[in-house]
Amino acid sequence: MFPPAELPLEDALAEWRRIRVSDDAWMLNCFVARAGQDVDVEPLAVVDGPEERQGGVVYREGETKLRCGGARIPSVDEVAQFIRSCREQGRRFKATAGLHHAFATGGEHGFLNLLAACVFGDEEKMLAARDVALDADSFRANGRVADAEACALVRRDLFASIGSCSFDEPVGELKVIGIL
Repeated sequence: MFPPAELPLEDALAEWRRIRVSDDAWMLNCFVARAGQDVDVEPLAVVDGPEERQGGVVYREGETKLRCGGARIPSVDEVAQFIRSCREQGRRFKATAGLHHAFATGGEHGFLNLLAACVFGDEEKMLAARDVALDADSFRANGRVADAEACALVRRDLFASIGSCSFDEPVGELKVIGIL
């Protein structure tokens, strides 16, 4: 819901409410608003400059928040280094901006590629992988396999979530490629 979508607040809240009652609601986390906006929904994330607060958790750009698009798209090497740094320092991060596609496309990073880099390491290769699949039993990338427990540990300890100004684009793409 957050810019660059730039929906008027009432339209964004209506879209939020529509998604919250849909079959895909399990994939939606926080409504994201700017600091100073009067928004009465839960869960709520508030962006104030380089910080995003989600309840008691603060994500700070460059430290625990990875901006993957917008005015500047970081290189594969920069994203890989960010992931390695968070892993080595025990920091949990959120990735945001530009994550509309499952796979790296047109110079943009893919959210499934990002997950693969977090789950399997070998970040540079995973960020470019096309051989990625997900089903009820496993997550697979470039011949490597992780079960649901391994993925849950990564989500708990390293990769908190992705942010996107569109809900329908990534969900629609997951449906097209047969994951949902």
